Amino acid sequence: MTKNLTVGNPALLIVSFTIPLLIGNLFQQFYSMADTFIVGRTIGVAALAAVGCTGSLAFLFLGFVMGFTSGTSIITAQRFGAGDEQGVRRSFSVSIVLSAIMAAGLTAVSVIFTGSILRLLRTPEEIFDGAYLYIIIIFWGTTVLVMFNLLSNVMRAVGDSRTPLVFLVIACLINIVLDYIFILVFHTGVEGAAYATVIAQLLSGLLCVLVIVKKIPVLKIRKEDWKIDKADMAEHIRVALPMGFQMSIIAIGVVVLQFALNRLGTTAVAAFTAAQKIDMVATMPMQSFGVTMATFTAQNYGARKFDRIRAGVTQSCIISGVFSILIGILFFLTGNYLSGVFIGADPEAVRLAHIYLKINGACYIMLALLFIFRNTLQGLGDSMTPTVAGILELVMRTLAAIFLPAFFGFAGVCFAGPLAWLGACVPLSIAFGLTMKKLLRKSMADRKQLSAQRGQ
Repeated sequence: MTKNLTVGNPALLIVSFTIPLLIGNLFQQFYSMADTFIVGRTIGVAALAAVGCTGSLAFLFLGFVMGFTSGTSIITAQRFGAGDEQGVRRSFSVSIVLSAIMAAGLTAVSVIFTGSILRLLRTPEEIFDGAYLYIIIIFWGTTVLVMFNLLSNVMRAVGDSRTPLVFLVIACLINIVLDYIFILVFHTGVEGAAYATVIAQLLSGLLCVLVIVKKIPVLKIRKEDWKIDKADMAEHIRVALPMGFQMSIIAIGVVVLQFALNRLGTTAVAAFTAAQKIDMVATMPMQSFGVTMATFTAQNYGARKFDRIRAGVTQSCIISGVFSILIGILFFLTGNYLSGVFIGADPEAVRLAHIYLKINGACYIMLALLFIFRNTLQGLGDSMTPTVAGILELVMRTLAAIFLPAFFGFAGVCFAGPLAWLGACVPLSIAFGLTMKKLLRKSMADRKQLSAQRGQ
């Protein structure tokens, strides 16, 4: 069930690891896409806007979950690459403890402040009740999301990107079925879509637990592995906490963007929601290559194979970069048809959604490099540079959301994403270049040391 990424052709390993990860991430996105499609087609544009306007708020809290659990798995992957099986188990136990604490805290905070934040964002009154009902159920299911993200990340850390894929496919199908049952049979409205999502995530998490216990010995925690010391906790928090905050910092910018979007009306919110779902699917391959590079880099760093890291990064940049250009061209040619699938017979909403897709698609090459640079640095244990990049991303996104809509309307909101990517790319590119030089020096030093040992 595990895979060692420290031996073999880097490009082939990266692609083979990324493919199941990509398919799994796509199916994870299908959770929310199924909600969007079914809600938009069966309940209407207002309900679609109600679900869509909660995306930024969900990302504010749940993005922290994704960043934090990814951070703890970096330590796990480094220890796995170094061949330290006891260290892998101890890392997993530390991750479980920290994630449980985080889940309890986030659930309490998100549930208490959801209504106030939606009001602060000036959520349109006609969709407020639906938005609140949908997101409050999602937030009550925070523990489920934490469990699934933690377990799927730790399995990827030891090289297994296929098992989470299988569970996500099953869960996605159940999510779609439950969407129709709750909405069309029980007439629950948008809250039914939320229940379906939480139940599907719960199933994925429980299946992960079953496989880890039965088939991944290196992750089977023993009694002595629960004896966690302060040094272990500090090492995991050092990497995970900045990564969690980095995602939340990015999410704050998205919340500000939602504030600007809400002022443009329900049609703009619905158009943005539909286009964003398409955008999420389109960028998933780029994001998946980035996630793969975090695991690939962490394992090879633990094994001190620095040349492989540099080779893997170069090959990933080429593959992901070519894809980003092709998908941007596709959006220019077919973006209106793709938008119509979600929105239906609303020509103004379709037109606005196509604007979003064209603006973002033209800048995907920048996003592809951002994912690879950021995840490579995180795989090396550098969590501070991505945090600084996240702050700059927040600043750029916020400035764009505040000032550009006054001049460009809906298009101004759409430019916020590319400008945020530009802000993040500046520190990441500088740090990445310096880091690659350090790895080259370390590689040369290791070769000299090995040569000297052979000479003796």
